[in-house]
Amino acid sequence: MFVDYAKISIESGKGGNGHIGFRRAKYIPNGGPNGGDGGRGGDVIFVADTGLNTLADFRYKKNFKAEAGADGSTNNKTGRDGEDLIIKVPVGTLVCYGWEGSHFVMADLNTPGEPRVLAKGGRGGRGNQSFKTHSNTAPRISEIGQPGEEVTLHLELKVLADLGLAGFPNAGKSTFLARVSAARPKIADYPFTTLNPNLGIAMHKKVSFVVADIPGIIEGASEGKGLGIQFLKHIELKCTNNFSMFKIG
Repeated sequence: MFVDYAKISIESGKGGNGHIGFRRAKYIPNGGPNGGDGGRGGDVIFVADTGLNTLADFRYKKNFKAEAGADGSTNNKTGRDGEDLIIKVPVGTLVCYGWEGSHFVMADLNTPGEPRVLAKGGRGGRGNQSFKTHSNTAPRISEIGQPGEEVTLHLELKVLADLGLAGFPNAGKSTFLARVSAARPKIADYPFTTLNPNLGIAMHKKVSFVVADIPGIIEGASEGKGLGIQFLKHIELKCTNNFSMFKIG
């Protein structure tokens, strides 16, 4: 199933708490502080993956949380950092923050494999060894770890293509795609046969490029007629040296 929109919640890991501890040695009755710092909370990282082509993985799982950092311990041992959470999305995914009608783009994931940190893990708290001074050689205070960042995100998928076929229903777009590529879109003699974008790889003069068959667009689509603005609002043109690249979603 082609899914081009999802709403999810992410939360980075909380930082570990600092430890209050003191050195214990047989012949040293008044050992100094040795409480270690807490570990850093895990980040939430988004990565564009060429192996994905839909946001269907986010239809049922909508809450994502990175691992918290471990607390510090005695002997000045720092707690283990929380493991980062990697969220893979299709290439061409827009990650937006905000409310309905007022979204702000946080990341445009067009580059495969490039990591984008969208929620930083909380800093670990300091242990009591960090508070030792000349006037206070045995501090009994420590810090708690900072909380992670929590945010609700809107994911919008834009299918990337070198050539986009835009036009009225039953104009022959799917037929053309089937003739110039190995794609086999549904073809029939009634309007709106194509409900989701279809992609095909075409070859011309030993150069391959991606062709996208966009669902039919009619007058009044912006007012909800036909398939509405589901695809119309995402058609963008980006000029390159060799092709006109369309971002369709």
